[in-house]
Amino acid sequence: MKIKPTVFGLALSGGGHKGIAHAGILQFLNEQNIFPEIISGTSAGSIVGALYANGMKPKDILSFFKSVNLFSWSHISFRKAGFLDANQFGKYLEKEFGTKTIGELDIELYISATEIETGKLKIFNKHTKIVEAILASSAFPGVFSPVVINNKFYSDGGILNNYPVNTIQGRCDFLIGSNVNPVLMYNQTKFTSIKSVAIRAMEIMMRQNTFPQNELCDWHILPEALAEYSTFETSKKRMDQLFEIGYEEAKITFEKVKDKL
Repeated sequence: MKIKPTVFGLALSGGGHKGIAHAGILQFLNEQNIFPEIISGTSAGSIVGALYANGMKPKDILSFFKSVNLFSWSHISFRKAGFLDANQFGKYLEKEFGTKTIGELDIELYISATEIETGKLKIFNKHTKIVEAILASSAFPGVFSPVVINNKFYSDGGILNNYPVNTIQGRCDFLIGSNVNPVLMYNQTKFTSIKSVAIRAMEIMMRQNTFPQNELCDWHILPEALAEYSTFETSKKRMDQLFEIGYEEAKITFEKVKDKL
């Protein structure tokens, strides 16, 4: 007799605004009465995972991303090691989380970041303030300034582990992985600016540390259509499309795993 899983785990990769697809995937999961009780997230995945763990519905997570104006002139950093000041983004997060710690959430949450002085992966949990952990995990090198927590400097968790499946391996009965950072071949005409080359380099690096994680998932979701979207989308219409891409990919791949549930 097949024993149905009792605890669902969900690993959410980094990917900038493509992380909105995570919300679309969560929308589909919830419609199937699948509610993750353990979540790990890196960068954009930490944002979506934390908002969901704090009780926000998937469609409201989409609205949150639409409300954030990352590239406002007031967010530009002139004295820090990044184009944008991560603490400015923190103001949006503080409206949602205040001073709440990860341990105060109803869902077990693990957030990954990279300690840039030692080059070691840091997993934040329980006693860390949610806002600080998200900012550290999302500090994309060259775009956001590093985040200081307890006198240690942190940058994007994707540098070392952009797809934190192994973080929750063994902690759940059925592990779902959502990777929104597909790396496909492009025509060389796409690489005409410093920004495009830098982001492509990060994507390639992140792919190398995500590939081994695929096999650890009971259900691996990788929407390849996301490769046609920018890491930092500003169009609200395209954000809607990202949500739908995640939803549809979850719907399609569900057919391959539903018998396991």
